[in-house]
Formats: sequence, structure tokens, C-alpha cells
Amino acid sequence: MRSRFSPEQYVEGILGGDRIVLSRAITLVESRLPADRDLAERVLTDLLPNTGHSVRVGITGVPGVGKSTFIEAFGSHLTGLGKRLAVLTVDPSSPLSRGSILGDKTRMERLSRDPLAYIRPSAAGTSPGGVADATREALLLCEAAGFEVILVETVGVGQSEVLVKGMVDFFLLLMLAGAGDELQGVKRGIMEMADALLITKADGDNQAPARLARAEYESALHLFPKPESRWLPPVRTCSARSGEGIAETWALIQDFVTLTAANGFFEKNRQQQRVAWLHQSLRRKLEELFFQNPLIQSRLPELETAVRRGEALPVQVASQLLGSFGPQ
Repeated sequence: MRSRFSPEQYVEGILGGDRIVLSRAITLVESRLPADRDLAERVLTDLLPNTGHSVRVGITGVPGVGKSTFIEAFGSHLTGLGKRLAVLTVDPSSPLSRGSILGDKTRMERLSRDPLAYIRPSAAGTSPGGVADATREALLLCEAAGFEVILVETVGVGQSEVLVKGMVDFFLLLMLAGAGDELQGVKRGIMEMADALLITKADGDNQAPARLARAEYESALHLFPKPESRWLPPVRTCSARSGEGIAETWALIQDFVTLTAANGFFEKNRQQQRVAWLHQSLRRKLEELFFQNPLIQSRLPELETAVRRGEALPVQVASQLLGSFGPQ
């Protein structure tokens, strides 16, 4: 068993750019063990002044859109510009075994060998919709380690994208052309969250369908309310194979950062995200305290049986348990 680092060793290693220490720190923040949580909080607190200096980009898309292929091409473009890049990817986890494929380094083989890039696969675990519980903390650790751009890839498209939107500066939605009725395949709410729509695989025979899809999405986006950021989400096409549109995507993100930094939205958004994280942390800790309470643990099985048999109303049982746990 590996010896545990001290908080000072974690901090010194991360600030020094030691990737082994960074990886161990991310493993630490992913742990649910109380001792690990206490240590992780100490490390994050010490590193906090060294965070917040990156551009955070969330990337999601419909199945088959080629997220990993796009990220490899986009990431290689960024490192080619001399940017230090961290990629936080979330793999599908089995709801039964909680297993994880953790195959992103294989799917991004070229980028994984890039000395300026750091790829960290994490299991989705119990976090809704594919974002690891500790992604926010891993993001801060990567910032403290000096990474200038951080990409957060989600699993598929679903309600969990709200979580990603709540931890990044720019939210990129990848779409396919020629896959049937594209507008049917994406919920309106996800399109409304996007800061840009990118139609991938726009090469060869797919160039014409991609242009048509672009026109359809542009028409649809005009019907949406104007965002608070005052940024009008553009629709673009790209090809990871040919490289078309890759540089333009980074230029879009830079334009967004420039605009929102000037009008105050960039910092306001981050402040709101911090408060939302506080509320999420409070809910998680209260839930842990509730289920760890000895009185609740003793009463819960019997009441669960009554609910299972239809003999008790779930809402009423919840009120009873909360009443015995603490003041309402």
C-alpha cells in the first residue's frame, strides 16, 4: 500500500507540475472515505489562491458525434499554440457494478503522448448524467498545476449537462448532420445552454448535409431568448480529419472570453457557480449525515418495508424520519 502524502507534499508537487502527485490528488478528491475527504479539503484550501486562471470548456454531443476524435484534434491544436491542456473525461459506468471503461487515453492516443497535455479519465459513478462528483475539485487541481485550458467531456446528451454548464465558462455542443431530424434528437434546453454548436464530420460527401444542418440550427437558435452573456451562440462546421474549423473553434472561445470579461458576465458566472457548488455540497453533506445517523439507520428498514408494501405514504415516512433527525 502506498504511503499517504502530507498536505504539504500534495501542494508542493502540484504547484511544481508533478503529474504523478496531481494524479494521486485527483484520486484523493474522488475518494468518499472520510479521512481522504478531510485531507482533500486541506489540500484544495491551500491551493485555492492558485486556481481560476484557466479557460474552462465543457464539451457534449449526441452519440456517435466523435467527441474524443474532436477533442484530440482540438487539443493538439491548442498544444501546438503552446497551451498547457488538461482533459477531464467521464467514462460510462455500469449502474450495477459501478465499473468504468476508462478508455479515453486509448481513444486519444496521440494527445495522450503530448507533453503539454494531461488526460484524466474518471468514472461517472453515482453523479447524475455522467459528470464525476469530484470533477469540480479535479478542475481546481489542474488549474493549480498550471494548465491554461481545461476541457470537460461528458457522456452523451442528457439532463446532466446542467452540471457541466455549471462548472465551465464555455459550453460546446457537438452535433451530426445527415442523421435524420437533428432538431428532434436534442432537447431544447440543451441547445439553449450551448455557447456554440459545432457540426462535426463535415468532410467528403457529408459537407453538403453539414451546411444544410448549419442553416437549420441557425434558424432554430434565432427563436431562443437572448442569453444574459450577450453572446449570440454561433453554429459552425468542422472536420477533425481534415482540420477544418478546429482553429476557428478556439478563436470563437477566445472571442467569448473577451466579450464576457469586458461586460462582467465572465466573473459573475463564476461567482454564481461557486455559490451553486456550496449549495450542492451542503445537500450532499446533509444527506450523508442523515443516513449515517444511528436512529435513522435503526428505523429506516422497518419503514422502508411499510412503504414497499404500500402500507405507508413515502412523503409521510420522510417527514417522520426528518422529524426524528432534527428540527424542521
